[in-house]
Amino acid sequence: MEEKLKQLNETGSAKNIKIAIFGPESTGKTTLAIQLADYYKTVWTPEFARDYLQEKWNNSNTACTLSDMLPIAYGQIKLENEKELIASKYLFCDTNLMVTKVFSELYYGFCEPELEKAAVEHHYDLYFLTDIDIPWEKDDLRDGFEKRAIFFDAFEKTLITNNKPYVKISGSKTERLQKAIGILENLNQFLDAGFTSLDFVQCYNRGTTIENIQQQLQALREGIEKTVLLKPAKLEDGIVSISKEEALKYASLYTSILNTITPVNFVPASGAASRMFKFLNEFLLDFQPQNERINGYINRKKNIDLMIFLAGIEKFPFYKAVKAHNKKIYLEYHNWSKSAKNYFFIKTLLNDPKFDFANKPKGILPFHKYKKHNATPIEEHLLECANYSNSNESGHLHFTISKNHQPLFQEILDKIKQKVEKKTGVKITVDFSFQDQSTDSIAVSSDNIPLRDTNTNLIFRPGGHGALILNLNNLNGDLIFIKNIDNVIQNHSKEISLYKKALAGILLNLQQKIFQFLKELEDNSFSVENRDTIVQFIKSKLFITLDDSFKTQELATQKSILFDLLNRPIRVCGMVKNEGEPGGGPFWVKDPNGAISLQIVEASQIDGRDPIQAKILSNASHFNPVDLVCGIKNYTGTKFDLREFVDPKSGFIVEKSNKGILMKNYELPGLWNGGMSKWTTIFVEVPLLTFNPVKTVNDLLNPTHQQQ
Repeated sequence: MEEKLKQLNETGSAKNIKIAIFGPESTGKTTLAIQLADYYKTVWTPEFARDYLQEKWNNSNTACTLSDMLPIAYGQIKLENEKELIASKYLFCDTNLMVTKVFSELYYGFCEPELEKAAVEHHYDLYFLTDIDIPWEKDDLRDGFEKRAIFFDAFEKTLITNNKPYVKISGSKTERLQKAIGILENLNQFLDAGFTSLDFVQCYNRGTTIENIQQQLQALREGIEKTVLLKPAKLEDGIVSISKEEALKYASLYTSILNTITPVNFVPASGAASRMFKFLNEFLLDFQPQNERINGYINRKKNIDLMIFLAGIEKFPFYKAVKAHNKKIYLEYHNWSKSAKNYFFIKTLLNDPKFDFANKPKGILPFHKYKKHNATPIEEHLLECANYSNSNESGHLHFTISKNHQPLFQEILDKIKQKVEKKTGVKITVDFSFQDQSTDSIAVSSDNIPLRDTNTNLIFRPGGHGALILNLNNLNGDLIFIKNIDNVIQNHSKEISLYKKALAGILLNLQQKIFQFLKELEDNSFSVENRDTIVQFIKSKLFITLDDSFKTQELATQKSILFDLLNRPIRVCGMVKNEGEPGGGPFWVKDPNGAISLQIVEASQIDGRDPIQAKILSNASHFNPVDLVCGIKNYTGTKFDLREFVDPKSGFIVEKSNKGILMKNYELPGLWNGGMSKWTTIFVEVPLLTFNPVKTVNDLLNPTHQQQ
């Protein structure tokens, strides 16, 4: 029988895509096979066992036994190969050898070795695993209703164990058909592009489309066109300056309507704190405690960062906890030299499981020392939310985090949230989202060939913070405040709140006028006078440049152009004076079509080898502190689809070495760079004290992070 099975396996045509409809009894396999064959104008393979066993029942009134398994398998393969010879592109198989194998194991606890081998080796391009969410239909041959769920689990486990490409199909008959058709169209695209069925299933489960992969591969092969800077944005030339009195006026506008809108605080917080402690990790790797003291190391390496850390060590909010822990676990602690104490302090801070700070998210680390407790960035963001974005004594704080960090965030919230609410009188809703796997990008080798892991799965890497545009897109606030997790402050909280409210007031003021103009543009009585007023507004207030061809267009075309320019999400970005901080800044840029706009641009986006571009970059007067207020709804109150306002050509190519192998991947356009490039953008100068990021642990020694 094994030889017969092998021979019959080899007689079928290889020109067709073979789909196995796979699942326990009464799960709609036959119905789906018939539907798909009819839709694609091809044939399907019926279940040989049904006619075989019905005939046996009719002739002898006996049910299936173990001895029937091999004849059923032989008949099924013979029937399948006959059908494949007349199939057109697709062959849909109502059942297959794997079904026979599973039933043999479930009913008799045994499967003939030759049947098992043939079932595992028999090839299908894809399995549709039919769910048990449809009604059971009883007949003479079916008897497994009570064990339906157990049988389904066994079927799925078999597919997983044997590494078969499968997708579960659920829903009504119509829903199953439509889902299956969509899956097959996508499968075809992956196969045509040279990927395997297993690759397709991996990407399908991640939500990764072939279009995204092909776009990424194209960018990796061809490179990404650099941003062309025209000049830095400066005060009165792209950056708005506001006085303290104007800030108060705009803040008042915001607070006057605050209870009629829904603000949300959006805090990107997925990063680990590894960079905060980079110089301390390097110290632990390089320091030789048996041969030198720390002062000698500092002099040898000229390590100013370490010197500053040790000079201010007692000011860190975690100092007492680390010191107490070392006293407890090291019996000889009191006899150690100062150098030894400092060395073990750093070692405990980074390596002891109780602390392990470099591997934890920034959000849960102690940043600020108060009289009775230490505060994490989570607590500071809760307070900020209560101070400037609460509506009707309620606030909404949204963190984007790594999924594995959620228990750590939740543990902090469980301890402090009620205390903050009691202190502020504001009820705060806190929720989380994670970076969607569908935004990850495929990793390739130096010659742009997709890389695979030891299990032959495609390797994907996170697509950068630009992926968070999807998280932002899922929020439903009228105003969204965006601020990084580490940009918090211990002092001057009232002034911080003032300028956050002022930015919101500026946005609302502009938004009201934009919405008014959009309604005018819809009016049939729109006139030349209306047009001139709008043109003047977008030039002077929105810093939008119209090209010369606009003047020559008919009024109807001009209306359409103006409507498109105004009907966009809005962002008002706080800008601080540039004091040498790394990161993006505000510039006037020109796109490949010649359009001029205001953008936040990172150094990596420009061609640094071009002396003109490098000079423009170095002349930037301001810096982006990631202090944004966003309006993501249009003049009808409907949310924009923020994905439509991303510049896909402004991504990044990232290279890294993994075990000596170069790995490249495409990173999505940055959230506030290319991710918002087609938004209406307003830059506003804000005081430097609004920008207090903690890039390294030593930043916690700055006055804004120390109690005064």
